[in-house]
Amino acid sequence: MEEKNPVIDQTANETGEMLLTEYQVFAGIKLIYKDVHMYHYEPEGQKQNSVLEINHCREGRYEYQIGRQYYYLASGDLSVSRNPETEAFFPTRHYHGISIRIDTEKAPECLSCFLDDVNVRPAMLMKKFCSDQPCFIIRSTESLEHIFSELYTVPESIRMGYLKIKVLELLLFLSSLDTRISQTGQHSCPPSQVRLAKAVCSYVCANMSRHFTIGELSETFQVSPTQLKKSFRNVYGNSVYAYVRTQKMLSAARLLQETDRTVLDIAGECGYDNGSKFSKAFREVMGMTPRDFRNHKNLPLESVRSER
Repeated sequence: MEEKNPVIDQTANETGEMLLTEYQVFAGIKLIYKDVHMYHYEPEGQKQNSVLEINHCREGRYEYQIGRQYYYLASGDLSVSRNPETEAFFPTRHYHGISIRIDTEKAPECLSCFLDDVNVRPAMLMKKFCSDQPCFIIRSTESLEHIFSELYTVPESIRMGYLKIKVLELLLFLSSLDTRISQTGQHSCPPSQVRLAKAVCSYVCANMSRHFTIGELSETFQVSPTQLKKSFRNVYGNSVYAYVRTQKMLSAARLLQETDRTVLDIAGECGYDNGSKFSKAFREVMGMTPRDFRNHKNLPLESVRSER
């Protein structure tokens, strides 16, 4: 595919928006930049068992399901799996990353056809990473982080050639990686924990003006405080308090952008009866005070939000 003509797919649903920018790097091998500000996405089409998918999370959180188990990527994580289920969830409604999809039935049998010393076989990568475990996940190593950091900053004038070189570099690196370093177990979650965490999240988000203690939530959902805290952190990557505070500040930011309501009025709707406490919390999440934010009405929320 020509450098100036990637396939761009901008999708929106009731949970938000997503932008996918896809490059056909080689036959059967695509690289996709994902910029997501939605909770749930279900693409069209069937799951393809011949597809090997490599995901690198730059920011945010990504959830996918294989069988009955759920897996999570956070900033800096890398996963290799047979094409996961078609549904994708983004628990924090914020995700930026890269996916490399290799259709082992369409890709060259061996990539040495591009460089003599690149002895990488897509079918062997599938067997290596997906035969003995549902997926392979690790925290990105220094070498992997170097490869991906350059993929996020490719000069437009050399993009296609550069993508080819970096994808070959990544696949060559993975072909020599010891799968025993897998941290998949630390990134997985059983369905019971996922159901509990999402129920708690829905409940507290529907009652944003209230302040809940862990004890109150534990009583409501009839689980131990330890179980509730562990389940929520495993799914959302943060404590209930930190997650709710971020959601409150994002809601406040939208009200500051879209209405003329006073800062104190918005603070009250978010459960703050003290303007200075609200301003402090807002600054910690959004990187500036509510009044400064209101003066930047045309600035996208994500460009000023500080990931916490």
